Formats: sequence, C-alpha cells, structure tokens
Amino acid sequence: MLNSLDLEGRPEDTRIVVAMSGGVDSSVTAALLKSQGYDVVGITLQLYDHGAATHRKGACCAGRDIHDARNVAERIGIPHYVLDYESRFKQSVIDNFADSYALGETPVPCIECNRSVKFRDLLATARELGAQALATGHYVASRRLADGSRSLVCAADADRDQSYFLFATTREQLDFLRFPLGDMTKPQTRELARRFDLEVADKQDSQDICFVPTGRYTDIIGRLKPNAIAPGDIVDLDGHVIGQHQGIVHFTVGQRKGLGIASGSPLYVVKLDAATRRVVVGPREALRMDRIALRDVNWIGDGALDRVIGEGIEIYVRVRSTRAPQPAWLRAVDGGYEVELVAGEEGVSPGQACVFYDAPSGQARVLGGGFIRSASASRATRAATRDALAPLAEAVRG
Repeated sequence: MLNSLDLEGRPEDTRIVVAMSGGVDSSVTAALLKSQGYDVVGITLQLYDHGAATHRKGACCAGRDIHDARNVAERIGIPHYVLDYESRFKQSVIDNFADSYALGETPVPCIECNRSVKFRDLLATARELGAQALATGHYVASRRLADGSRSLVCAADADRDQSYFLFATTREQLDFLRFPLGDMTKPQTRELARRFDLEVADKQDSQDICFVPTGRYTDIIGRLKPNAIAPGDIVDLDGHVIGQHQGIVHFTVGQRKGLGIASGSPLYVVKLDAATRRVVVGPREALRMDRIALRDVNWIGDGALDRVIGEGIEIYVRVRSTRAPQPAWLRAVDGGYEVELVAGEEGVSPGQACVFYDAPSGQARVLGGGFIRSASASRATRAATRDALAPLAEAVRG
C-alpha cells in the first residue's frame, strides 16, 4: 500500500527529512507533510558566514532564515537541526562560481548547490537519519513510472517552475526525493502557510545569490580570483580595439548596457576571451547561435543515452532559466554531446545550463541536460551577421 508520497507504509511510520531554508515554500512543505501524519524532521543548512547578510533582504540561508526555520519547526511540532555545511559549500559552490567567472563563463550557483550539497550531502544525511525520503520546497514535480522509478517534470505553475536548476539530479536521487509543491501555485502555497498559521506566510522570496549579501558578486570573485578583474580591451568582431574594461567578470554574453562605448547602433557582448582578457562585442545578429557543445551531461530520460541517441534525438531545450524551451536535436559528436537548435537562440553563454525536455510547455518531462561549453553559428547565420556588421563597423570606427 503506497502512501501519498508513493512510499510503502503508513505516514506515521514513514520518516521524511525536509530541507528548510526558512522561506515560505520549504516551511509549507514541512507543515503539509506533518499535517498528513508523516514523521517529519527539519534540517536547515548553514552554508556560509551569514553575519553580513542578516539584515540583507532578498538573500536566502542568512541568519534570519535560520531563525525563521527554527520558529516554523517549533510551531508545527517537529525536531529541527542546523547543520554546518559551510566548508563543503565553499569548496563545491563558491570556489566553482569564482573559477567559472574567471574563465569567462556565467555560472548558475543554484544548480551546483542542488547537485553537490543538497542532493548529495544532505541526501546522504537524510539516509543516515533513517528517512525514507528527502522533501524540498522546489516548484517541480516527480511522477512514478511503470517500472517503479521516477521521472522529473515541470511544475504546474510555469512562472515558478525550477526544473532548469534541477537537471543534474540523478535517477538514484529522484527515487529518494519528493517535491510536494510541484502541482501547486505560489498563491496556493501562501494560502496554506496562512492556514497553518506560519509567520513566514508573507515573507519575501529570495532574489540574490545567497552568498553575495551585498549583491556585488564581483567582490567575491576579486578576492578569490584577482586576475578576473584585471583590465582589458573591448574589441569588435574583427578584433579592432574600440574600448577598455575593468574586468571580464563585469560582463556576460548578451549584455547590452554598461559597455561604455558610443555607437550609432546597439552593441552586445558576443564573447568573453579570458586568456586575452578581451570582451568581444557586435550587433544583435551576432548573438544568434545554432550549435551548442555540452559538458557534464546528465540523462534521466528513458534508457541509456548512448544506446538511444542513434543519429540524434529530437528534444526541446532551455538555454537560460527565463527562456522558453526551443526545438533542437541532441547528437553524439567526437566523444561528447552537441545540441543543434532548429531556429537558433540568442545570448547562449558558456557556464549556463542547457536543459532537455520532451515537450515545449506544460508539465513536460525533464530528460536531463548539460553545461554549455561553447556555442557556434552556422554558415548561414554567420553570413547574415556579416551583412549586419558592415554598416555598424563603419559607425563604430567613425
């Protein structure tokens, strides 16, 4: 007999560890499972020195959040523990974040945090505590498949869907994870928080990167990777110097504002060259890419990827968390994997994730994904860019 979490046994005989960040989503997750009779244990992770962030609105995992999580646990009557994961968080997330920016990439630290801290280290801790599952407040859902394994699917609330940040979740982890909010909307979650009389019912959602309390991520990168804030040249697509900058970490592919260059037509960051400290700019047309080379690919679709890929798999991909999935082909190329976009995409940035789906909208199944190593344009796209570049080059050079 399966309970509401697709686990064998009565709820009261089923221990569930809930990752409690102090926000409304994880708080409702804990309260909801407690109300259903589960043996709930709340765990909050101290991930960094939160002293500077205590009074910073919009930052998660700060001192205030630990306090809020503890109050919620007391309110609903569950044991609550705060675990010091600061050293492993620095090594797995913060150092990786700085390294990635120094290489001219635009990393997504939430993905690495989920992959290496929450769904690896915390999951292992939950098992040690005798839990049958680890539940989180993410807006994503999982479904039981015919063979008993689980699939990952987009949230019912498309505006809150967090599947992009969870593509690196493995099949083994999915079997142990539960996402009780996946079929709810945010207003429904807040209403439940009020019903459970939780003080965090109207708490503001976190916005900033949690370990950047000032909102200035360049301060951390400058401390850990000083070379990343060294000055360099801003060049056009032909390599002509048209300006200077104070560090490639201040830029990301697709950026338009803050270039400090006078031009008759808009200029965008097209590429970041860490080796030469060059920021390459060009017209919007130069942002369109057709092929994406991937690294660290994780496949959670049916079968083993190397067996099912054949000449290529037709999928939908999202190259940024705010973009809609676009049709594409996933192929095996030179011992790795490459995505060919059917219609191309602008602002494809190394370091971001390219996430695979089986449908363009709705509660599509997540098939996996990988990190973007590089992107390139087809011959036709490059030709169109050259046509657009000619008058712009004259305007920039005067």
